[in-house]
Amino acid sequence: MKKYVVITGASSGIGYAVAKGFAKRQKNLILIARREDNLLKLKNEIENEVPEIEVLIKAADLTKIDSLENLFSELDQYFIETWINNAGLGYYSEVKDQSLTKTLQLLNLNVEALTVLSVLYVRKYHDQPGTQLINISSAGGYTMVPNAATYCASKFYVSSFTEALSLELRESSSSLQAKVLAPAATKTEFGQKANDVSEYDYDKKFNNYHTSDEMAQFLLDLYDSDKVVGIIDRKTFSFTLTENLFAYANQASSNQK
Repeated sequence: MKKYVVITGASSGIGYAVAKGFAKRQKNLILIARREDNLLKLKNEIENEVPEIEVLIKAADLTKIDSLENLFSELDQYFIETWINNAGLGYYSEVKDQSLTKTLQLLNLNVEALTVLSVLYVRKYHDQPGTQLINISSAGGYTMVPNAATYCASKFYVSSFTEALSLELRESSSSLQAKVLAPAATKTEFGQKANDVSEYDYDKKFNNYHTSDEMAQFLLDLYDSDKVVGIIDRKTFSFTLTENLFAYANQASSNQK
């Protein structure tokens, strides 16, 4: 059976590098993003480098929540061994200055789209051996960061949702694994878009950061492991694979019966 890895937000940054990383492992790919021209560029690059794999692209705006079930159903003919929810939106702004339009886009993409696609994938692949769901959070999904209250809150959601899902799957003896990757500063388009600027100098803004290729390798390390979380330390920029970081009340007497 031919198997595929799906990567959302694959048109740039970490998603672009992750696609290259899985291609080197001879994985067939389904790449999803809004910018079809970038996806075509990536598809051509991969096919030139690894001609023996299949690369499919789908141009889609994942903030259109009502379209996500149709998008998922369009992939029904493919066996998806790994689904990576990488698409996300950053936003640096004091809450009093936030644009409601951009705030809603952030919530649509970071929270709603990720949740809908996770649920759809888990429902279909719950009992399929060798399957994984990897959701991209942030170090800001474990630490509150100044001027990023809404962004961090959305990533706290991603982290807690995915950790809880991972433990739920284990307790139900599911064959599917759920994992969360939490990058810190990574040199991508994120800086420009999150700050709404045309240019963004990572060397001036940060004492340390990772490249997209480095983060792609960390994701592959998480993929290869049995751990729940892969997280970057915001001070040392070291990468750690660990079990769940949020408290889990699975044996609490106060739980619903």
